[in-house]
Amino acid sequence: MKKLGTIIVLSGPSGVGKSTLVGRVRQAMPELGFSISCTTRKPRPGEQHGVHYYFLEPEEFERRVAAGEFVEHAQVFANRYGTLKCEVLDQIRRGSSVVLDIDVQGAMQIRAAAANDPELARATVFVFIGPPSVAVLERRLRGRASDSEEQIRLRLEGARRELACWNKYDYLVINDDLDVAAEEMTGLFRSFALRTAAIPEDLFHE
Repeated sequence: MKKLGTIIVLSGPSGVGKSTLVGRVRQAMPELGFSISCTTRKPRPGEQHGVHYYFLEPEEFERRVAAGEFVEHAQVFANRYGTLKCEVLDQIRRGSSVVLDIDVQGAMQIRAAAANDPELARATVFVFIGPPSVAVLERRLRGRASDSEEQIRLRLEGARRELACWNKYDYLVINDDLDVAAEEMTGLFRSFALRTAAIPEDLFHE
């Protein structure tokens, strides 16, 4: 039976542990695809082009926006981020599910696009990762010891805006205990293969 893959739109504030959680889920579900986003920011130490992000010059990013190559794109702080349509549609049409780790702005763009695109509407689910509290999130951000006080302040402001949008998503996972959250996310992601929207309408036709 040929199923349509699922586009799993995953959002949550900086410092909530999205990357760690996705890494744990991928250990349990190695078949799970991952969408590599484009960004105009400079690579951080250890980041590689085509592995962690596609690092684009601002002019190249704008050219791709004008060409309609993004399924979503957004301004985050001083940089641009976006997801290429080809990164997700090719995978779901082959029956593979793919995770999009994007901010709330981008997620809402995809939700709006899905309202006018039956294929996107059938394939997409929205999952929000939240911290136990804002105080816990602040401790995690300060524990990184890699951001300045100004960067921490900006990230906390952004986090509060994003946390206000949690109920615009289909599912909420609270990352308090990492093992528990990873188990919950793995079970949730596995359940997406059972969605009736992913199954051909002629399944029981003779």
